[in-house]
Amino acid sequence: MRVGVLTGGGDCPGLNAVIRAVVRKGVQEYGYDFVGYRDGWRGPLQNDTVPLDIRAVRGILPRGGTILGSSRTNPFNSEDGIRRVKEGLAKQEVDALIAIGGEDTLGVAARLSGDYGIACVGVPKTIDNDLSATDYTFGFDTAVNIATEAIDRLHTTAESHMRVLVVEVMGRHAGWIALHAGLAGGANVILIPEQRFDVDRICGWVESRFKIRYAPIVVVAEGAMPKDGDAVLKDESLDSFGHVRLSGIGEWLAKEIERRTGKEARTTVLGHVQRGGTPSAFDRWLATRFGLHAIDAVRDGDFGKMVALRGTDIVRVPLAEATARLKTVDPSLYAEAEVFFG
Repeated sequence: MRVGVLTGGGDCPGLNAVIRAVVRKGVQEYGYDFVGYRDGWRGPLQNDTVPLDIRAVRGILPRGGTILGSSRTNPFNSEDGIRRVKEGLAKQEVDALIAIGGEDTLGVAARLSGDYGIACVGVPKTIDNDLSATDYTFGFDTAVNIATEAIDRLHTTAESHMRVLVVEVMGRHAGWIALHAGLAGGANVILIPEQRFDVDRICGWVESRFKIRYAPIVVVAEGAMPKDGDAVLKDESLDSFGHVRLSGIGEWLAKEIERRTGKEARTTVLGHVQRGGTPSAFDRWLATRFGLHAIDAVRDGDFGKMVALRGTDIVRVPLAEATARLKTVDPSLYAEAEVFFG
């Protein structure tokens, strides 16, 4: 058995832990050979590979990013993409492919497996934690810890200058990072894509904090939108999966708060800091378990599946089911956080 491995989409803490677990168990227990594809789906498209063996995965457990590289390449948007992917796999004599990624990367794997007969197993990766078939995705815990630490630090400078600090975190369609980090960091307002916000209401909460000489922290997900507006875009360009580039809601909101309340407001955009660096212990643990179970699925010939966390168990779910819808924040969870607003 020869197994291909690729990592697609945005980089994420814990990717290397998956690669390590897949290769270690696959080689030691099953005697498989491995080949790594560079830069997500671009690798099979261009037959761009790297050797992948036990020597290659030594020492990578605590490293962020991915030794294979990543990209947002979509073979379905590439000229003759499916034929080129099949040829790329055939040239390397790959019998099965493990795709590690989020909704877009695994969406491609689901179509390749379901419609084109390519033997794929998926591993869920996204800091946004928005894949519905799994309780958690690795990378999320690290991102939340980074955002929480940033909020903790910003409290002190906000209080020193008695100004509003708006913290923009990642979260295109789902506000899990904003909700978890905001609640853990003691934010006074948390804004998520699932709930459109009222700027006047936010200003009321801000002013109530200043009355007790407490400088407020506002945490906003990049995809959050005001009731009477749209998402704030960095530009109008689209990636190969049709996504716009979000950025700027924090700066827009800070200006609105300052204009309406007269209080000084500043913005901190955490951006890619949330995706970089050493993975947390939980993410290393979860990513490693995902890798071990993914190679077991290959051994069992259980293709077209994604490994997922349910409670403390790792289960297999159909890729088509796993990518059918996003997991968004339940209104009841957001209502819990609202107790601390204002």
